[in-house]
Amino acid sequence: MVKELTYGMVGGDLRALIGECHRKALGLDPRAKLVCGCFSAVDELNDECAGAYHVDKSRVYYDAEKMAEAEAGNIDFVSICTPNFVHYSVAKTFLEHGINVVCEKPLTLKVEEAEDLARIAKEKNLVFAVDYCYSGYVMCKVMRQMIARGDIGDIISVNADYMEGCFLDLLSEKEQINSRIWRTDPKYSGISNTCADDGTHVEHLVNYVTGLKIKRLLATADTFGKKLDLNDNIILEYDNGAHGAYWFSQVACGSPNEINLRIYGTKGSLEWHQTRPDEVRFARKGEAAQTLCRGGDGIDVPAGSLSRVPFGHPEGYYIAIANIYKNVIDTILKLKNGETPTEEDLDFPDVETGVSGVKFYYAVIESAQNNSKWVDVE
Repeated sequence: MVKELTYGMVGGDLRALIGECHRKALGLDPRAKLVCGCFSAVDELNDECAGAYHVDKSRVYYDAEKMAEAEAGNIDFVSICTPNFVHYSVAKTFLEHGINVVCEKPLTLKVEEAEDLARIAKEKNLVFAVDYCYSGYVMCKVMRQMIARGDIGDIISVNADYMEGCFLDLLSEKEQINSRIWRTDPKYSGISNTCADDGTHVEHLVNYVTGLKIKRLLATADTFGKKLDLNDNIILEYDNGAHGAYWFSQVACGSPNEINLRIYGTKGSLEWHQTRPDEVRFARKGEAAQTLCRGGDGIDVPAGSLSRVPFGHPEGYYIAIANIYKNVIDTILKLKNGETPTEEDLDFPDVETGVSGVKFYYAVIESAQNNSKWVDVE
């Protein structure tokens, strides 16, 4: 019986933020070992990763396609932590070589590319996860199960936002300076910056927690004279007839990296904030609101037992990503051992989730560029 997996990484050199998050998250699970990689397009940065990551120099590659060719049959999955414009070509290459994939979001720059990856993964029966990591937080899983059980009744309204101020300085800089930042350059980010980068997290999280699917939306997208959106406001209609409002901003002065989610139903409401991820505010109709805490009393759904550390010891971002990887690893191990993954094993954002995210930000930009008209979302 197979008990351990090996993986490779594309992107994620020593200076890369997201790659570090993935490595540290995977480091929490002894069942997965990093054995190879194409860590950077810069040879010097790629070379220094061999010693730092304890990877044999012969398995450090300077081309992702050559890595896929050489490692086919030797690794169980690849973690793709590159800028957005590389996701499609790299993921496709590894899928075509029969290697399972975990990819950063947004999945691709075009809807057709996302659908192509989903098709290949399905045809080859490969696991494909997308790192919409906030669904890895225990309390988001708790909210999901509470809503499915009917604790807040029928959902009538959703309000969510993702706020940070990381690009505020761009509003006072010249365009040639902006072009150095890949996230604001259409060549590397496609048609959207803020909605694709941050907004797709919210799109996925709301769907994950509530089960609601977006039927149509209308939006504004503020560029402030730059090439891509930096501030988005969206009104949505869900498949159950309820409406919601989203706000995504990367020019919100004083906001560190905030996701705020409020869900209102006919019998109660739930409220969660990413800056306090271990807490959920739960209000029942006619009763005083209460704060549910991860690992604490009052949580009577199965997800309440998923805590990695005891009540009162905060869990964080790395563990949220680790929880995604745990289920991916569980799934791949069971498939390799001829077993059938359970619903709990498959509780990770899959390639269809990635396709949904791309369709979402395309609909937002289409609406914003057409006088905020309603746009159907498939």
